[in-house]
Amino acid sequence: MIVSHSDTCKAIENNVPATAPGVFHLAIPTRIEPTVTPFGFLCCNKPPGMTSRDVVNVVQRRLPRKTKVGHAGTLDPLAQGVLVLGVGPAVRLVPYVQQQPKHYQATFRIGSSSISGDLEGEITEFPDLPIPTRDQLTAAAQKLTGEIEQVPPAHSAIWVDGQRAYRRIRAGEDFEMPSRKVQIDHLEITRYDFPEIDLDIICGSGTYIRTLGIDLAIATESTAVMSFLSRIGVGPFLLNNSVSIDTLKEDDLEQHLLPVSLAVQHLPCLQIDDEETTLLGHGVCLDQVDLSKIPNNSTDMTEIAAVTQGGQLRAILRLKRGQWCPYRVFPIN
Repeated sequence: MIVSHSDTCKAIENNVPATAPGVFHLAIPTRIEPTVTPFGFLCCNKPPGMTSRDVVNVVQRRLPRKTKVGHAGTLDPLAQGVLVLGVGPAVRLVPYVQQQPKHYQATFRIGSSSISGDLEGEITEFPDLPIPTRDQLTAAAQKLTGEIEQVPPAHSAIWVDGQRAYRRIRAGEDFEMPSRKVQIDHLEITRYDFPEIDLDIICGSGTYIRTLGIDLAIATESTAVMSFLSRIGVGPFLLNNSVSIDTLKEDDLEQHLLPVSLAVQHLPCLQIDDEETTLLGHGVCLDQVDLSKIPNNSTDMTEIAAVTQGGQLRAILRLKRGQWCPYRVFPIN
């Protein structure tokens, strides 16, 4: 039987009305049962000054040898906030975490600029540029909502012709950054006291927040530099449920592992019985799945989360020759 994810996975998740589009408030468990191989997600609170890789290294040193750890979206060293880490087999679910909306709070300084777009580069002031009004900025923000074209900063880790963009910049190369489409679900000005402006942003994967703020200023015939950035949520992984670096260094990490089903809470959910659980574990496809029982289902549905009656994620299923076959299979207790 297929039902909505929120109906099937009540043992793990409890949705509460969101306060803004794309923001999820969940009663996230603070502990899962220990396993032989650590398996779950850590919602970390990365402090400014650390790289995302630094946080991965802190966790990896605390875990059994050869345990895989991977983060679900880089945070620049100057940024702080939610960094989701997949631990053990959960690393294979990192791409699903990245599909979920990201929630940021950022501060920009209007009338200033740097080559990096943030405070890492040398700051140049432009006192002769016009001072935008709040109404002008609000109108510009509305035009930057939805699917937009964005040119990522040259000082970024994007690959351009086989090399990282920032490495080509450091080598003195002159090249053009390709534009790409990104999704901005929510862009709100929460404070404006020239030259500072605070933004609340909910967006899709691949969005560069510093570029968004700069584009907002450019639309009002000015420019800007990002002075602060905090990621306060990635789907159900929220800052107020995050774990500090000091805690990651000192506590037993098992008690902070979150259930892997949180990574796929945006997918249709199939509740499976014990026999189907065993079959999927052996790589056997399911040929009798009634998609019509999924609310608001669509004919182009291509993936389903198969969850046991106990609420554990068993597999990600993909449609193959009329059957739903295991694409990713995960251990269960």
